[in-house]
Amino acid sequence: MGEELNLHSLKPAQPRKERKRIGRGMGSGKGRYSGRGIKGQKSRSGSHMMPAGFEGGQMPIDMRLPKLRGNTSADAMPIGPFRTYTQPVNLRDLEARFEAGAEVTPEALVTVGLIKNTKTDIKILASGELTKPLAVTAHGFSKTARAKIEAAGGSVTWLRGEPDARVKKPKTSRPATPDLDETGAVEVAAETNEPEESAE
Repeated sequence: MGEELNLHSLKPAQPRKERKRIGRGMGSGKGRYSGRGIKGQKSRSGSHMMPAGFEGGQMPIDMRLPKLRGNTSADAMPIGPFRTYTQPVNLRDLEARFEAGAEVTPEALVTVGLIKNTKTDIKILASGELTKPLAVTAHGFSKTARAKIEAAGGSVTWLRGEPDARVKKPKTSRPATPDLDETGAVEVAAETNEPEESAE
């Protein structure tokens, strides 16, 4: 039978291990530099807890390389701040999965297995043909997909409102080139600023 449990007999389940105190100087018994060598980064506290990619203070490689565009760049969404992603759904998939007159919503697309969830915006693209009228509700439509849906007798509904058409900025006209004389010099109308003669 084990020893009876009392306040005077309590002890940790695992024996405690004394913390190793780093030596401080010759009087510590651990040598002049306590096994750390003479000066330098590795003799300082916290020197073995550098972040990944740290190169001793010089410019790290991920900052030296050029910043590339596109969804594979470190600056791109969903990693970067200004990139977005939409789930594409083609008309041929709607033709195969839905009956004529059906309502195509994000929830219906999840039900038929065309998308996994409704967390990401959905854009309807025009690949394939559509021969049946469908009431399609999505976040975006390509121009061709919208035209095909409406041509088949269906309708489109924008979940965040139809985007405004982009208006192209008019090209600014170049300033007129100055007149050149025979020598190629710019002709400038000379203005005489002679003082008027005072009447005596």
